[in-house]
Parts: sequence; structure tokens; C-alpha cells
Amino acid sequence: MATFILVHSTGESSTSEPFFPWLRKELEKRGHTVYSPDFPSPMDQTLGNWLKAFAPYAQYVTENTIFIGRSIGPAFILRLLEKSPVKVKAAFFVAGFCSDIGLDEFMPLINTFIEKKFQWEKIRQNCGKFFVYCSDNDRYVPIENSRELAKNLHTRIKIVNGVDHFWMREFPRLLKDIESVI
Repeated sequence: MATFILVHSTGESSTSEPFFPWLRKELEKRGHTVYSPDFPSPMDQTLGNWLKAFAPYAQYVTENTIFIGRSIGPAFILRLLEKSPVKVKAAFFVAGFCSDIGLDEFMPLINTFIEKKFQWEKIRQNCGKFFVYCSDNDRYVPIENSRELAKNLHTRIKIVNGVDHFWMREFPRLLKDIESVI
């Protein structure tokens, strides 16, 4: 069985992230362990504060760990993978980015996550497989940002049509891809 760590987006929590409650239920139904930490957001949302909030969960990161993150979640997971003492099984990035998304009002919330160059080689070494999902009409994360993320991870993007910033209650395509690696 796999251990899943779900990382929510800006302004959300472990229970308010759109498809996380459904995904958690589906994964637990299949016998997997799921952790979904709550990170300070939007107040006090910095990389340092998120790393502190994640510290109690670091013990669950093993070769059977699968990360899933949405929006700012993937950038945070990339930072964890840079320092990971083990190679995790997979990472699923939904509406993720690794550079400026062109929205000045979000820079105070995302800057500490993306301001320093990512150590792409180390990240790729510390994760078995990457999945990058983007929407063709995301109002926050341009498709170019998803392409950049996928290129740096040496994977392809999976375009989901018409789902904006993935505010959906269920994400069956994600679950199907998860099942392909567990």
C-alpha cells in the first residue's frame, strides 16, 4: 500500500480543497494511508512557514510515498523533493507552476516558493514519476507555466479541457493515473 500526502492550494485547507475529500475517500477505500496537512494560507503563507507545518509529516516520506498538490502545492512539493532523503514513488501536480504566473496580487503569496532556482536534477532523482495536469482555461496558471514545469521534470502535460483552476468535486482522470503507478 502507498502513503499519499496531499498539499492544498492558496486559500484552501485539507478539507476545503475541491477534489481532496473525494480523492482521500477513494484512496482510503483502496487501503492506502492519506495525510493532508493544513498549511497557513493565505495569512502567513511562506515557504518557511509551510516547511514548519510539514515537519511532523516528514517521517511519512518513504519510497512508497506519492505526493499530490494543486496550484502552489506543486512548488512546495518540488522544494521537499530537493531535500528528500529518499526517492518517492510519484508526484502529481495539478495546476502547478515553478515560476511567476504573471499575477502581481499573488506574488506576496508565492514568491518565497519560486524565487530561488529549483534544483531540477535533484528533484528528478528523488521521484520515480511525475504527472502534470493543466486546464486549457485556467485563469490563474497559464498553460505556458505548466509546460515549463513539465519540461523541467522531463514529462508531458495532461491538458484537461474547461475545468478552470480545477475547482471540481471529483477528478477521475487523476485517480486512474494514480492507479497506474500503485
